[in-house]
Amino acid sequence: MLVRLQKHIADLGICSRRKAEVLISEKKVKVNGETVTELGVKVDPEKDTVTVEGRKNKHAEPTDYNQKMYILLNKPIGYISSASSKQGDSVLDLLTKENCVARDKRDIKMRVYPVGRLDKDSEGLVLLTNDGELTNELTHPRYEHEKEYEIVVEKPLSRDTKKVLETGMKIGDDFVQGIKIKKEFNKGRKTIVTVILKEGKNRQVRKMFGNLGYNVQSLKRTRINKLKLNVLPVGKWKLVKKEDII
Repeated sequence: MLVRLQKHIADLGICSRRKAEVLISEKKVKVNGETVTELGVKVDPEKDTVTVEGRKNKHAEPTDYNQKMYILLNKPIGYISSASSKQGDSVLDLLTKENCVARDKRDIKMRVYPVGRLDKDSEGLVLLTNDGELTNELTHPRYEHEKEYEIVVEKPLSRDTKKVLETGMKIGDDFVQGIKIKKEFNKGRKTIVTVILKEGKNRQVRKMFGNLGYNVQSLKRTRINKLKLNVLPVGKWKLVKKEDII
């Protein structure tokens, strides 16, 4: 059965479908040795050989092709949410047998990639998978899946600050949607704020607080849709089921 090239790339676990579309447009994808630039191209997963950024990805065995994997990772500060280590230590480097919290520890042999991004200077929940359809749904703004963060700032939020944060604001040339303030409490000289957002543009939370004169001292993601970080130790990972996520 023929499928769209970008979907096939996502199904192989190389990257998300949206990222695959970008790579196709940038002429970084070949099918059977021929460069492809049109998004409408279809391929036969059982016969065609796809090359992405110079790496060949032949069709998988049927059992592997249909197998989906979902990994919950508690990302430490200093790691990047990328499938490549070109710009620093990747979250993939943490997927070792020693870091697995399950009793039946295992190595991850299938290709997976992080869903969305979590900044290098932030910590917390990162979901890794080879399910392109799920990735597309969780990252596309129209589905409005919630992401929850625990933020530490140096002072309490004023009433006006809360109003602006929940209404939305302009950052650069873009207007970003408001975020929901779930709770706030003071701890010594610091204030811990739990917020929920559905949009999630690049460094949105830090920029919103920064525009209002608040320095974000730390930021931890604790939930993506139904999936919660709970008590998973920093740097550790475990397998989860799709129904735990969506």
